[in-house]
Amino acid sequence: MRILVVEDHESLLHSIRDILQKSFTVDIASTGEEGYFLAQQNIYDAIILDVMLPGMDGFDILKKLREEHIETPTMFLTARDSLEDRVKGLDIGGDDYLVKPFQAPELEARLRALLRRSGAFTNEQTIRYKGIELLGKENDIKVDGHPVKLTLKQYELLEFFIGNAGSILTREQIYDRIWGYDSDTTIGVVEVFTHHLRKKLEPFGYDKDIKTVRGIGYMLQKE
Repeated sequence: MRILVVEDHESLLHSIRDILQKSFTVDIASTGEEGYFLAQQNIYDAIILDVMLPGMDGFDILKKLREEHIETPTMFLTARDSLEDRVKGLDIGGDDYLVKPFQAPELEARLRALLRRSGAFTNEQTIRYKGIELLGKENDIKVDGHPVKLTLKQYELLEFFIGNAGSILTREQIYDRIWGYDSDTTIGVVEVFTHHLRKKLEPFGYDKDIKTVRGIGYMLQKE
């Protein structure tokens, strides 16, 4: 598997490379422009992306990649620790957020988890809900026959909704299932990701199937 690491602190960049290259092929970049160019090749299984970079920052890079429909799983790596920054990173399509300083085992564990999620549904089964099809190991979907790109978290969220159609899911249940107890994010990301999932489904009219249960959470109505 091939990993891209974009980090401007030279000693940290090479330390991360040394840690990861025991298990992965690792490419590195120390500027935003170089990292963006490499990420555009769309050949990576995951990207570890610093936020504070010379030139383009990490947020700008990921925003551009998502606009170009490059959905490579991405973990932000940054000294920033504010809720606003975390929500912004997730809002533009990030999949995880690791705050410096960190220990090597945590970085490796988070990366492994990110890669597992990207291929978590590995059987050939297709899950269907009305005109929505979750295509098993491809980790992709079709809506009324049209391919639709989702981020990993959006895919997992939709899969969770479909698996529990007709049942009310609390925000806490969704948060624990999709992000986990030890996540650095807050429960507010549930609302953010549900909003963006609805936006992806809106052209087909399925956004209205995800009902907000005021003060509790959400429910995907039964077929």
